[in-house]
Amino acid sequence: MRYLIDRKERVMLGGMLQTIHIWGTKHENPVVLFLHGGPGVPNRHGMAKKHMDLLDDFTIVAWDQRGTGGSYFGCDPKTLTLEQLISDCAELITYLCETLQKKKIFLLGGSWGTELGTLVCQRYGDLVAGYIGYGQVVNGIKNENVSYAYTLEKAKEAGCAEDIAKLEQIGPPVDGQYRPVFEGLMAQRSLLKKYGGHSTKKGGYFSGTVLPILTSPELSLREKIGTAKGYKVCLTQMWPTIVHYDFIRDCGPFAMPYYIFQGRLDQNTPSSLIQAYYDSIEAPDKELIWFEHSAHGPLGEEPEKFKALMREKFLTIAKEIDV
Repeated sequence: MRYLIDRKERVMLGGMLQTIHIWGTKHENPVVLFLHGGPGVPNRHGMAKKHMDLLDDFTIVAWDQRGTGGSYFGCDPKTLTLEQLISDCAELITYLCETLQKKKIFLLGGSWGTELGTLVCQRYGDLVAGYIGYGQVVNGIKNENVSYAYTLEKAKEAGCAEDIAKLEQIGPPVDGQYRPVFEGLMAQRSLLKKYGGHSTKKGGYFSGTVLPILTSPELSLREKIGTAKGYKVCLTQMWPTIVHYDFIRDCGPFAMPYYIFQGRLDQNTPSSLIQAYYDSIEAPDKELIWFEHSAHGPLGEEPEKFKALMREKFLTIAKEIDV
C-alpha cells in the first residue's frame, strides 16, 4: 500500500549515511520517531507490518540506528558510542522538523531506545514535544543483577539442572556485564525469555525475532545482512558503556511530558525498578501506566491498549502546543 508520505531514505547523520523510513497520510499529523532497542535491533520491519493503523493520527518514522540494518555497512565500530548515538538522534530530529515542517516531534522508545530517548529529552528538550518509554531502563547495574537473579530463581524452581548450570557458568553480572559480554548476555536473555521475563508470547528467539526479519519485504537482502551482523557488533561495542547509567541520579527536570508504559511482568528491564524512578521525575506532565499482561514489549503484547493510550497522550499534547 502506498501512502501520501512513503519515503525510505538514506540520511547523513554524524558523518555517515543512515536509513530511515517515513510513512504518513496527512502532512498536518504530528510526527513520532520510534527508537528501537538493542543496541542493534532495528524495528523497521515490525513497524511496516504491524503498526500502520497509527497513520490515521501520526506520521511515523522508523530509523535503523548506526551500526545495524540499513545503517550497518560503512559504520566504523569505533563510532558506536553513546555520545555519537545521542548526536545522531538529535541530527535526525532536526532533519525531520525541517523536511516535514514541524517545530517539534514525539519520541517513542523501547528498551535501549528508552535510554537514548531519555538522554535526548534531557539535552534537546526544545525539539521534543513528548516522550513515551516502554521497557524503560532505570539503572544498568541493578537492571542486570535483578534480571539474572530472577532467571536463576526460575530455573531452580523448575528444577532444570541444565539451565542452572548454564547460568552458574555465566555467573552473576559484574558491573552490569556478563562474561563474555555478548555471548553471556545472549545466554541469559534466552533463558529469561524461556521463563517469561521477556515476553508473555510463546515461541523462541528464531520464530519471534529472526524469522520476521528474514521474511520482511520492508528489508532488502543487504539490510537483512546488516541486521544479522550489526547486532553482535553494536552490543559488544556499546554495552560496557551504556550499562553505566542511573537515571534517578543523573536525570534532572524534563521540559516535555514524560510517560512510561511498563509491562508488569518485565524482568528484562525489571518492573521492580520503575516506581522509584517515576517518583523522581520532574516534568510538565507525567504518568506511569502499567500493562498487567505484558513483559518487556507491551506495544506488541497489548497493542490495542498501548496505541489507544499513545493516541490519547500525544494527541492531547499536539492540541495544546504548536508542533
